[in-house]
Order: sequence, then structure tokens, then C-alpha cells
Amino acid sequence: MNDARPETGYQTPETAIRLHHELDAVWGSGHGLERLSAVNHTVVGKRFMVTALVFFAIGGVLAMLIRAQLASTNSAFLDAAQYAQVFTMHGVIMMFLFAIPFFEGLALYLLPKMLGARDLAFPRMSAYGYWCYLFGGSFLVAALIFGIAPDGGWFMYTPLSSRPYSPGINADVWLLGITFVEISALAAAIEIMVTILKLRSPGMSLTRMPIFAWYMLVVAGMMIIGFPPLILGSILLEVERAFDLPFFDPLRGGDPLLWQHLFWLFGHPEVYIIFLPAAGALSTIIPVLCRTRLEGYGLIVAAIVAMAFLSFGLWVHHMYTVGIPHVALSFFSAASALVAIPTGIQIFAWLATMAHGRPRYSIPMLHVFGFFFVFVAGGLTGVMLAMVPFDWQAHDTHFVVAHLHYVLVGGFVFPMMAAAYYWLPHITGRQPVQHLSKPAFWLVFIGFNVTFFIMHLTGLRGMPRRVFEYPQAAGWEVLNFISSVGSFVMTIGFALVALDLIMLIRHGRPFRRDPWEAGTLEWATPTPPPSYNFGSLPHIDTRADALKPHSLGPELAAGRGYLGFMRNGWMETLTVDMVSGRLDHVVVLPRPTYLPLWTAIATAAFFASLLAKIYWLTPVAFVAVIILFFLWTPATGLKHEIGPLDVGRGERALHHQEVAQPPSWWAVVFALAANATLYTSLVFGAFFLWLSAPNWPPPDLDFTFVLPSLIGAGALVTAAIAGRFADGQPGRTVTSLAVTLAAHIISVGAVAVLLMSIPAPTGHAASASAFAVAVYVGLHAAIGAVLAIYGLWRWNSGYIGPSRVLDLRIGRLWHDYTAVAGLIGLAFPFVLQSLTGIGGR
Repeated sequence: MNDARPETGYQTPETAIRLHHELDAVWGSGHGLERLSAVNHTVVGKRFMVTALVFFAIGGVLAMLIRAQLASTNSAFLDAAQYAQVFTMHGVIMMFLFAIPFFEGLALYLLPKMLGARDLAFPRMSAYGYWCYLFGGSFLVAALIFGIAPDGGWFMYTPLSSRPYSPGINADVWLLGITFVEISALAAAIEIMVTILKLRSPGMSLTRMPIFAWYMLVVAGMMIIGFPPLILGSILLEVERAFDLPFFDPLRGGDPLLWQHLFWLFGHPEVYIIFLPAAGALSTIIPVLCRTRLEGYGLIVAAIVAMAFLSFGLWVHHMYTVGIPHVALSFFSAASALVAIPTGIQIFAWLATMAHGRPRYSIPMLHVFGFFFVFVAGGLTGVMLAMVPFDWQAHDTHFVVAHLHYVLVGGFVFPMMAAAYYWLPHITGRQPVQHLSKPAFWLVFIGFNVTFFIMHLTGLRGMPRRVFEYPQAAGWEVLNFISSVGSFVMTIGFALVALDLIMLIRHGRPFRRDPWEAGTLEWATPTPPPSYNFGSLPHIDTRADALKPHSLGPELAAGRGYLGFMRNGWMETLTVDMVSGRLDHVVVLPRPTYLPLWTAIATAAFFASLLAKIYWLTPVAFVAVIILFFLWTPATGLKHEIGPLDVGRGERALHHQEVAQPPSWWAVVFALAANATLYTSLVFGAFFLWLSAPNWPPPDLDFTFVLPSLIGAGALVTAAIAGRFADGQPGRTVTSLAVTLAAHIISVGAVAVLLMSIPAPTGHAASASAFAVAVYVGLHAAIGAVLAIYGLWRWNSGYIGPSRVLDLRIGRLWHDYTAVAGLIGLAFPFVLQSLTGIGGR
């Protein structure tokens, strides 16, 4: 970045064409191999969606292998080992590599355009997330090609996935590959949440946001809370497999049910994480196709918030048969039934919108009708399974498989196909040809219902899940054959959908803007959209689904809005107050760079070294990742105070480096919230073992050490206090950071003493739990020391001053969190020790 003092004035370009060329020269992503450095949300969003569709095709092929195997009794098409890998990878791909990444891609592509911004809050983080997703997914698919794919089911239950019963690396591929992919999901969640809350057009308050943004805001919050338990479970199981710490071994104080709790704390909210973005697309599409406004906007917002809240109280819905007390079963059964209420509110709001409007019976609307039929049927069987007596009968049968597919395909695939036909004209600048659209839909719809409705019957007749063969005497062969025929019909339909979309992209009719006569901001951009979205940013004074893109688009393109000019070669967009939408400050975004790609490659090396058990390479790769992340930072720093900047429309705003809470500050807050969820899950796991495992902790096991615990606690508190005195003033910033660094180093040393003193962490889960908590505290203290060093480096480089203290404020967040988490972690062994002889079974 140029260190010269920036100019704060501007000259409005004479024409929209000149403004376009000036903006495109800065915001463009280049050509050829230069595209690998692209961080623009349009490019990254399309990459996510295309890659997800490739994985969907792979998952579909695996589904066909499953149906070919089950079409007849005693089939020799696949043996037991091959079938286990195929059905596991089918579930893994559809749940982790298709559904979530596809809606992430759609959200990354649409949200800045819908909100009136030029890009996402952290373009490089989105690009990094994409590469992590691509590399992690490729790990899993490559393992399938080489015959070492996961084979314990997409849920990877212990003890089947533990080392004694899965001695190969198949389970390790799942644990490390999924954790790698989840980095992408968490990055996208934080990106989406900060973008929606901060990077809206001035005037767009929360109550004026497009409904799709509300859906994605709730989903992002659910991901931040829901994904860390799975990441923690994967880490603990991999540590058990690699280093023999017995978190899930019942012979050494562990419990296999701990895995199920951690997995379903993620797994059941994930169903709603998948459904809600599709519902957001429906809430956007249906009013446009019905030529009216959405009915019940406020009720829908309340419903999706309620659904998010209830979804975290349903995880035992999948565990009715494991021996849960009856009182707990009644609670979770009631919660499972209650979630039908917010779902019903949304469905009735959509029906009311259709009833009050004049529906256009287009291809997107055809897929909307398919959604209503399939999803409502799946919801009804969901209520059946929420009832404990029925679930006991249908558990682990094909009835559950049928319900799952009715909910996920009905609730996600049909709405996403409607979204594809609705938004592809925006992406491509071409309208559908639609020669194949209707037959493709009917083949998918009929084939799907033939396949999975029949599976309800095989399930009710007792056919268990995950079996690769069955005896002829069971009487399931005819029904399975019909299901298999239906699945191939459905596959032909999906192939026609793919061909139809290719025809749209290649041979569709060109158009200029807003073919659907919609009222949301994305249609105010040219199509296909330019890299910067808007020549200038609008001021929104009404709800953002009732705008007039046809007239608004040319005004924005001509620069008659905010930031309708170029300044110092900066990539600028605006932020607003989270609630009111009042103009807040200017954000200068980073230019295209290869750093996200290189950082993702280093991250891949970290996970690959763990998978290959080349443990000397693991810390090297980890340090490389940290260094590469630090190399991201100079591009958006300031070496001079510049004061308020002109943003157009007679208003001025500060640069994001000179304000108290820019988007990066909020990103750290949300990242720490996810971190706290993981930590809470770890502590919850220990107390769950105390409640469920016998003789826990053993009375002869002592892992309390007073002196190092007190030293560590004092050092962590000192680091947090000293960090608060680093305020950008020359007199005390360096001293404060030096004290912070020294205190963190002392706390790391104290934790190291504790780790070496804990007796036999491989001998009992109590010691292993104390060991894991201490590692967590020590790792955070070490990162705190790195952040203190980083603060000193930024000070010495001139990026910190009296009003440029963003780096110090972010460090302060980390030091404060580490102090609180550290005090809890250092007290944890004493609390655990005091429970000796209490509880357990």
C-alpha cells in the first residue's frame, strides 16, 4: 500500500461509462492464472456454487450405486466394505460438501448486492474459506478413489470409529477432512453475519432489510453456535485415535454417548441450517412470482428466530433409544413437536402471499409447488418421529431415511432449483430457454416420490438402515426394486436440469436489467454484474424488497449516490449502525492477492501431516499458517491519521482504521463466541462423563497443582490488565505490550508444568479431560503472546497511533477472553477433584 498521505477529495466522472472503467480497473479480478488471486465475492460465490454442484453429482453417483446394490436380494454388486464406504461418503458429500457450501456460495454472491454494498466485509477470508472447502472436500473424494474413505457412517459413531474397531485411516480421513471443511463454514458464517449487520446501504435499518438477509443472519448465528461442538468432537476422537486419550472408551472412564451428544448438538441444528437459506430464497421468490409483497414479514422474522432457538433443544431427538431418562425424553419430544409451529407460520405466510397475488406459473414456481408437496409430507413424518413410542419402532429403519430425504430434498433441493432458475439470469445476463425445464422437473419430482415414498413402506416393514444385502424371505425385494427404478428416473431428471441450465448459460436470451420486475437491490446492478456491483451506493428509505431497480439502477451507475467516484485507488464501501442503518464509516477493502490460496495450502499441509502422522511437519505447517495470516494485515493499514472522508450526498465518515468497532472488531467478537461454544462443549463433555461414567473421577487420582495454577492465573490476569493500557500513546503502548508478552509467556510456562504433572492422561478420561482443558488454556496464552508481538511489530512499523488502535483493540479482546477462559480452565481440575465420590453410576 502507498504510504503517502491520502487525498480526501474527489472528482465525479463525467459519465457512467467513465466511472465503470475507473471502478473496474481497481475491483476487477484479472484474467487467466490471475483469477487464482480473486477475492471478489461474485467470483468466490460462483466458485462455491459450482464446486458444490460437482460434489452433488459425485454424491448422486454414489446414491445410484446404493440403489443398484439394494435393487435385489443378495446382490453381488458391492461387498460389505465397499458399500460401507459408498453410503458413508454419500451422506458426507450431501451434508457437508453440497448443501451447506451451496447456500454459502449463494449467500456470498447475493448478500452484498441485496444490501447495497460493493463486497463482503472480509473478501480474503471468503477466498480462504473456498480453498479450504475445495482442498478438504478433495481429501475426502480422493480417499474414496483410493479405497480408504470413511466407512463408519456420515455420523461416525463411536466405538465403531474408535481405533480398536477402525484401525485404518478411514476414520481419520473423516475427522480431519470434515474439520478442514468446517473451517470454511465458520469463516463464511462470520463473514455473513458481519456483512449483514454492518455493510448495508445507509438508511437500511434492520426492519428494512430484505427477508433473505434475515434468514442468513439467523443461519450464520446458528453456524457460529452449532459447528464448534462437532469440531471439538472430531478433535477429541482424533486425539483418542492418535494419542490414546480415552474420551470415548468406557473401559477407561469415557463414554461413546459423549460423541453422540457432541455430534447431534451440531447435527440437528444443521437440518435447519440447511432448510432456512432455502426458505429465505422462497420468501424472496414467491412474492416476485406472485406480483405482490410478502405477507407476514414480521411474523416470519419471529418464526425463524424461534426456529433457531428451538433447534438447539432438539439434539436428543436422534437419541431416543440410547437410554435417556423418561423425563428428558418427554422434554425433547415436546420440543421436537413445537418446532412445527414456526415452520407452519412460514408455510402459511407463503400461501397467503400466493393467495393475495397473481402467481406466474413459471419454472421457478413449478419447483416451489414441488417444495410444498414434498416438504410438508416430510414435516408430517417428522412429527411422527418426534413421538417417542413411534420413534422406538421406526428408529434406524428406512422410514427414517425416507423422512430425512423428504425434508432435505423437499426443503433444500427444490427451493434451490427454483432459486437457480430465478437468479441465473442475474449471474449470466441471459433468460431461460426452457425447452427442457418442465420435463426435467417432472422426472425429478416423480422419480423422487417413487424412490422415497416406497422407503417409508420398507421401513415400516422393518428394513434396517445401512445394510448392504437382505434375505429374500424378508419380502422387501419388490419395494426396493421400485425404489431403485424411481431413483434412476430422478437421476435422469437431474441430468436434464443440468443440461437445461447449461443451455440457459450458453444460449439464453440476453436482457438488460430485472426481468422478473422484482423489488430487491440485486436487480439494480447490470447483468451479469460488474466486479464492484454498484457505481455508487444507494440510500434506502423503505423496505428493501419494495424498491424500483429499473429506475434506481441507472442513477447508481451514473454515480448519483454514495462513493460515486474513485479515491487513491481504494476499494471502498460503507458501513452502518447495526440497528438503525445510520451511516457509520468507510471500509477500505484489500486488493486481489494470492495469500488466501497460499494460506489454505499451508492449512492443508497441517491436516495432511496429521493424517499421514508426520508429526514433525505439523508445528511447521501451523507456524506457516500463522505467519501467512499476519502477512495479510499491512494491505489495509494506515500510517497516518486522515480524518473524515467525503462519501458523497454531502456526508463525511471516518476510515475504518480510525473507529472503535469496525467490521474486523466484530469478526473477532463472533469468532470468540464460536470459540467459547467449543470451550463450553469441552467442559460440558467432562461433566457429562462425571454424570454417566461409573467411579468418575477415581478417588485415587489427583490432578490438582496449586502453585502453577496460581502463577498461571495471575499471569493471565496481568496480561489482560496490561493489554488495556496499550492505547496507542507513545509513552505506555510499548511498555504495556511488553508486560502482556511477558505475562503470557509465564502463563504458557505454568500450563506446561501442569501438563507434565497431570498423571496418566491416557489412563483415565478424567485425567484426559484435565489435560485437554489445560492444552486449551496454554494454546490461547501462546496466541496471546503472538498477538502481543504482533502489536509491537505494528507499532514499530508505524501502523498504530492515537486514533489508529484497531490492532490493539483486537488484541485486547483476545487477552480478556484468554484471562476469563484461563481462570475457568485452571479452576477446572479443582472443581473436578471435589466431585470425587459424587454422581456417577
